[in-house]
Amino acid sequence: MAALKEITKLNGLTMKQLARLTGIKYTTLATTAKKPITTWTSEVKAQVAGALKMDVSAFEQAMSDQVLSPFIKWVGGKRQLLPSLVSYLPKNYRTYYEPFVGGGALLLRLAPNHAVINDFNGELTNTYQQVKDHLPELSERLKQHQYQDSKDYYLDLRSVDRDGRIVSMSAVDRAARFIYLNKAGYNGLWRVNSKGQNNVPYGSHKSLNLVTKSLKTDSEYFQKADVKILTGDYAAAVKDVVAGDLVYFDPPYIPVKPTANFTTYTKAGFGLIQQEQLRDLAKELTEKSVSVMLSNADVALTRELYADPIFHLHEIQAMRYINSKANGRGKVGELIITNY
Repeated sequence: MAALKEITKLNGLTMKQLARLTGIKYTTLATTAKKPITTWTSEVKAQVAGALKMDVSAFEQAMSDQVLSPFIKWVGGKRQLLPSLVSYLPKNYRTYYEPFVGGGALLLRLAPNHAVINDFNGELTNTYQQVKDHLPELSERLKQHQYQDSKDYYLDLRSVDRDGRIVSMSAVDRAARFIYLNKAGYNGLWRVNSKGQNNVPYGSHKSLNLVTKSLKTDSEYFQKADVKILTGDYAAAVKDVVAGDLVYFDPPYIPVKPTANFTTYTKAGFGLIQQEQLRDLAKELTEKSVSVMLSNADVALTRELYADPIFHLHEIQAMRYINSKANGRGKVGELIITNY
């Protein structure tokens, strides 16, 4: 049942939600999921694959292989939107580019043979690199953090970017710190202040599992496939794209209620000017016959920015889970924007 449960989770659903979508009783689906995919009837395969918006052959492959999933938590991650994102992908593309990779949910869902990923967060991209190249050493460091986990230990390790100790840390040590702070901190946040110092408080948890199965499977994928890992500006990350490539942009979203400051600056460094520059880059890529897909909030400004008829706006609903007020959580409108 573990394989189907993980695939279902990666598509933003629970097993009970999947059962409702397929019309199969939950108990029947749970029992079936414990059996090898080769014993499933063609009808059940088709029902489940259809509910997950997957081809039957792709679903069979996913059930037979080790499922790839993000090895970190990431606010704004795209797990719950995967069925919608996948349904709007072009049928064929060459190299896959993701300039705002974050937790990499779509990357790992697609597992392309050729990909270029990028993020402005150097601690994040270093972690990807160490997962790819030095997993055994990284795992040992993570076991140490897991064993020593406590609020005092967390705060001490968090402070290395304040007192200068981070400069002497190896790339593997920095990656282990990143994963530990991500998993032990409040709600999986990675937040820094204006000086680039992590300021996320210690989270409430009884125990940690830092050396996850996803670390191993993701590492194997990065080693097997041609995945180039970059750090820096999103525009520089796509400078080598050619006709037939696919670029997925998942930038910091336009606020639902923009403040006056949004027009010039945001904490994420992505205000109105940057949103306009991203839109212009999407137009340039369109002229090069590059397939472009973007995600953003469904607000008037987004619709205004992408009003050009070369763009197609697809409305979807997503769940907002992180909000200090309970009434601020729930379904929110998002847009998937494509140029094809």
